[in-house]
Amino acid sequence: MHVRSRGVRLAVAALAAGAAVAVAAVPATAATPEPGPPAFLQPSELPPHRSSDWYAGPVTAGQPDPLPMCVGEALPSTASHRRYWTEYDTGALQVTVVERSTRRAEELAALLRADLADCAREVMERYPDITATQKYYGRLNVEEGAHVYGVHTVAEWGASDIGLFSVGRDGRTVTVVQWGQMGTFEHAQVADFRATTVTAVDKLY
Repeated sequence: MHVRSRGVRLAVAALAAGAAVAVAAVPATAATPEPGPPAFLQPSELPPHRSSDWYAGPVTAGQPDPLPMCVGEALPSTASHRRYWTEYDTGALQVTVVERSTRRAEELAALLRADLADCAREVMERYPDITATQKYYGRLNVEEGAHVYGVHTVAEWGASDIGLFSVGRDGRTVTVVQWGQMGTFEHAQVADFRATTVTAVDKLY
């Protein structure tokens, strides 16, 4: 009996030691999971249209076609986008890019803002039959910040269009939102678009 009880005590001690090693090997907290893909705007989150609902296509991998005015050439092939439209001549677009690092996201956001700051000049240089003017509507305090711009274009054949653009960043993710319709700066839904931009950046993650 003495030998047997001693063997039992040794076996229990070995199990306890093994359990201690196993517990020590488990990290105190589980690793933080990778976030899923960034969320896109829902149609109801766009500036309201007085005569129509908004509709949306699927979130699609790659650059939009056609590319958005002024910022399109800076968008990488790793972008994802979603288009929106109404029953009238009003449309919108959101393009989102997840960069490999925060530094690269900062650089992309800065490049997009620089392109928008020079948008009117670039449009007139590329299309001599179009006159363009623009406004800067300031920075929005959401995540790492967002900036809003307006561009009005008039073609020689009479077309007059107003577009609003924003660039925002959350960590290593950058998003661009574009809204446009026929009209002038007087028809720009700036307050509504600013709210849409805040929502777009805030809901990325």
